[in-house]
Amino acid sequence: MEKLRKAQLLQGNQACAIAALEAGVRFFGGYPITPSTEIAEYMAAELPKLGGKFIQMEDEISGMGAVLGAALTGTKAMTATSGPGFSLKQENIGFAAMTEIPCVIVNVQRMGPSTGGPTAPAQGDVMQARWGTHGDHPIIAVSPASVLEAYELTVKAINFSEKLRTPVIILLDETIGHMREKVELPALETLELYERKRPSTSADKYLPYETDETGIPEMADFGTGYRWHVTGLNHDETGFPTGKTDVIEKQLMRLLTKVDKYQEEITLYKTYKIEDAEYLFITFGGTVRPAMEAVEILRKEGMKIGLFQLQTIWPFPEEMVQEYCKDKKAIFVPEMNMGQIRGEIKKVVDNKEKLVGINKINGEIITPQEIVSKVKEVAGQC
Repeated sequence: MEKLRKAQLLQGNQACAIAALEAGVRFFGGYPITPSTEIAEYMAAELPKLGGKFIQMEDEISGMGAVLGAALTGTKAMTATSGPGFSLKQENIGFAAMTEIPCVIVNVQRMGPSTGGPTAPAQGDVMQARWGTHGDHPIIAVSPASVLEAYELTVKAINFSEKLRTPVIILLDETIGHMREKVELPALETLELYERKRPSTSADKYLPYETDETGIPEMADFGTGYRWHVTGLNHDETGFPTGKTDVIEKQLMRLLTKVDKYQEEITLYKTYKIEDAEYLFITFGGTVRPAMEAVEILRKEGMKIGLFQLQTIWPFPEEMVQEYCKDKKAIFVPEMNMGQIRGEIKKVVDNKEKLVGINKINGEIITPQEIVSKVKEVAGQC
């Protein structure tokens, strides 16, 4: 039986911050922005008690830069933001991907574009999480659907970042970030935590981008006697820039495939009443619970419908989605955007004509009743 702590009343943002501290994050750099500010507030209060550092920078760009600097010293580092702040971080997120600096970015999504609706829920940053920075690059993004999952997936995100030396994005949304509910967190001694690989060679023999069969370079902490060059330019195993096309191709292909190599481990998901389902919901984050309630309502009326919850959004689990969608009479995709996940599903399923979006972008959550209404409308046509 899993060991649990005493039940607590926690907010999603608070659970995320607690998880970060318990997973070993000891640096937070950022700038306050609704609806993510509670994460920064909690880290500011608690990090000093653990010997960690909190710094509020002058803007989101420098906040992300501070996180990368801290991570280079060997510290687990995180930032949190929303909306325009996430946009401002993109150049440094690309730098982290290219230089393979572990870091975690929490994006508590709100309405957009631009300033949008600071206190309103949305899920419009799915594609930005994947392609917000320029160039082909690796990225991992996870999306919690409850306060407990905000805790669990934050721990996972930090582990993925440290193990694979890559930025990881936590796509919360305002619904989950500001929701409070009773949760029983796992006991501290049950947490499985990962530490990045440190050098196995002496400082004079260290090549910062040399790899073994894992595809992940060992990472020396700045300030420990190891000196290495960090640049966003194409570089070779020494870390210094190169213009040799064969070296560049080898470096970029390793960079682009290292996450794919671990996709089975990275892909997190849940299913609900899917075994006999003739119809299917695919959803994530703040739309999971309304869709789950819709499953209950529709099953009581005799419809065999189930739910597939994406916890890992990127890399997108193409094969798994394709398998679950096979032979379904209809596939419904509720999301608080105009179809960003639906577009990814459409790329991989054979029965594209069976794919139906249930979308809402006015700053209100999608209700179970709205989902049920759309399902009945479509099912009547099948």
